[in-house]
Amino acid sequence: MNPQAIEIPGRVCRDWNASSRLEWLETNGTGAFAMGTVAGANTRRYHGLLIASLRPPVERYVLLSRVEEEFAGDALGAAEYPGAIAPRGYEQIEQFRLAPFPHWRFRNGLEKQVLLVPGRQAVILRYRSETGGRLRLRPFFAFREYHSLTRQTDWWNRRVDGGVIRPYEGLPGLHLRFPGAFFEDGHWYLRQEYAIERERGLDFQEDLYTPGFTEVTLAAGEWVNFAAHLEPEPLDCDRVVSERIAKDAGRALLDRAADQFLVTRADGKPTIIAGYPWFTDWGRDTMISLPGLLIARNRLDEARRIMEGFLEHRNRGILPNRFPDAGTAPEYNTVDATLWLFPAVNTWLRAGGDRHWLNETFLPAAREILSWHWRGTWYGIRADPDDHLLNAGEPGVQLTWMDAKAGDWVVTPRHGKAVEINALWYNAVKLMAEWLGEANLEREAAIIAASFRAKFWNAERNCLFDVLGDARIRPNQLFAVSLPHSPLDGDQQRAVVETCERELLTPVGLRSLERGDPEYRGRYEGGPRERDGAYHQGTVWPWLMGPYLSAHLRVFGDREYCRARLDRLEEEMGVFGLGSLAEVYDGDEPHRPGGCPAQAWSVGEVMRVRRELEG
Repeated sequence: MNPQAIEIPGRVCRDWNASSRLEWLETNGTGAFAMGTVAGANTRRYHGLLIASLRPPVERYVLLSRVEEEFAGDALGAAEYPGAIAPRGYEQIEQFRLAPFPHWRFRNGLEKQVLLVPGRQAVILRYRSETGGRLRLRPFFAFREYHSLTRQTDWWNRRVDGGVIRPYEGLPGLHLRFPGAFFEDGHWYLRQEYAIERERGLDFQEDLYTPGFTEVTLAAGEWVNFAAHLEPEPLDCDRVVSERIAKDAGRALLDRAADQFLVTRADGKPTIIAGYPWFTDWGRDTMISLPGLLIARNRLDEARRIMEGFLEHRNRGILPNRFPDAGTAPEYNTVDATLWLFPAVNTWLRAGGDRHWLNETFLPAAREILSWHWRGTWYGIRADPDDHLLNAGEPGVQLTWMDAKAGDWVVTPRHGKAVEINALWYNAVKLMAEWLGEANLEREAAIIAASFRAKFWNAERNCLFDVLGDARIRPNQLFAVSLPHSPLDGDQQRAVVETCERELLTPVGLRSLERGDPEYRGRYEGGPRERDGAYHQGTVWPWLMGPYLSAHLRVFGDREYCRARLDRLEEEMGVFGLGSLAEVYDGDEPHRPGGCPAQAWSVGEVMRVRRELEG
């Protein structure tokens, strides 16, 4: 695979079953995005040319859904309706290229590009033909919250006044820049279907409105621009394009993928989007992703500011699990997001982070965090005074990263003493002992390590219990080897790695449960309940390749093996979410990708281990 560009040949582009499954993504650093398929059709409710973030990175709205083009007598758009695909423009695609933004070349000589404007709620579509010709563009609008769907309504304001479309009161108007004359020809197009939503067991039909079309004669070889933006300030499209091309020249796909998750909140503070298209910034995902997305690329100031931002929102010693889409109060239903902060800070320091910040900002907050964990905080999170291990969980909540919940059903509650939580707990105390030089913290860490070995070691299966009393083999035990400090001896570390490799490893990540378990689910598919039931019951997670390889490197020291595994995983950047890495894969072969096409910790862990292998 080309490390700087992705190219999809015409034979694949013209294969509906293939090209409608290949998804591209454009972001602009605010939480806004554009997303679609190589075929040109929208197959998710989250697909569109401008999904704006009204209060970055939340309050996302699908404004401009798609644009249908006609050129040289050919209709070049694509959409699925009940029993039909119309038009069938994908049959005219000669090549799709992602370098650095989506670029189509059609058989009739037309070229098309799509890109978002950094820092603005704006999208630019560009068109060119070496021979010139008449181009007609028809835009389709949704103007709805991105989780919902639009239905035909008489309340829609159908006019485009002064180049602005404002269908509803309460939503901002969208400024349109047409390359030619605009002709009013308003229609509702009913029952467009989104195939992936149908497969996911969700509502999958939507009505879209088009107010008319624009026509322009292309001069041979010259680009023309169609733009849509929320801000009234004029847009210099050509300058935006040239700056983007210059910025991304020669950059690796992984580097570009990492930047897609880095955004600036409405308050000016940086944060990390957990995944596209439906996640926002989650505490757990942020702390796991941050070492790879930022620290591995020497962006230490941004990493520090993100850690500070989450620390400011701590409540009773717990960092937020997530900031809801609606901008309401943060949610704190997590036992591990806070603990992941400690190894992130350790990585930051080892990369050259400021010791003054550690002493003046982090350590006072960290003392408070440990204090709350010792005396007890949200959701039963408390260190057991008998063995000093961390206990967590209450009925109806899910606190670890295995957090699937369908209605009132917590699929994998893992209440009690979970293995990765206590590996993280040990590391938090051990790192604090190192940073503060306090003997009492060293003694505490030693007690935790001794209790961990005594209680979590499963001699019968030669590995670790997942939760005390639960002997199923899951990948969470790897963190007892991969984190900076391991509570295990060398033989135990080796046994954990070998067990996980034998029972869980695939080319694209690790299964979340061993295949021999009665509750194993090998396919991540179906409606919400079916998918949630499989989410952590066998589904493969690419991000787990990170701790697996770190543990393998610690035990065996085989750098070439680790590089080969990463190379294989990076090949997946050209097979689903183009230019990024997926959230999950089926546990069963052939390991079909699913979930979010672009996931922060999948990308972040590859980058973190790449940096680790350089050390």
